[in-house]
Amino acid sequence: MKKDYKNSKYSASTMEALGKIENLKLNGEHEKSIKKAQELLCDDPNCVAALEEIADNYVSLNKFDRAEKAAKHALKLDDTSYTGYYILGFLTSHRQDWQNAIKHLKKANELHPSNPEILRCLGWATFNADKRSQGIVILERSLNLDSENSLTLCDLGICYLQTKSFDKAVELLKKAMEIDPENKRIQECYQAAKGFSERYSSLATKPVTRTPQRKSFN
Repeated sequence: MKKDYKNSKYSASTMEALGKIENLKLNGEHEKSIKKAQELLCDDPNCVAALEEIADNYVSLNKFDRAEKAAKHALKLDDTSYTGYYILGFLTSHRQDWQNAIKHLKKANELHPSNPEILRCLGWATFNADKRSQGIVILERSLNLDSENSLTLCDLGICYLQTKSFDKAVELLKKAMEIDPENKRIQECYQAAKGFSERYSSLATKPVTRTPQRKSFN
């Protein structure tokens, strides 16, 4: 998740260091970003933002145990760390622990409202917790805030696919594929949605033929 350290409580030197850590993360240099954040923690062991960056980088590296440890440490130091709650929500969602995911993500949303990434994860968890209509509404809100997010388009497309709104699913997944054509998950979901849509359309237009039934007489 991209962070903005403007108007931060940190000193100018810490903010500069955090900016470099953030840029390394956004450029995909996660190991370097983690190392810089750890160096910052040596100077300031209570720097919550450095712990948040470490957790976020570990998520990108699929080192989920380390990410969870860093996020929990951040929340110990500051229970208003929305990034900490977001990361815990993402991790519990990844484990399909939907109820705990919703709890963490709702807290993140309370602390940092209208963030499209938090809403995306919250919508997905809510949908998978059998609150389908509510989950779709949250995902639609996330998409309204960030209409070019291929992950949101894909998640929402899958939700519409599961609720048998095939044409809507195809529309969303096609747009997601145009934005991120190399994403295998999006490609597979688009092909599945397209197949269901075509099959459903052919069934809807095919004439219904039935063997005539005869009522027997006594």
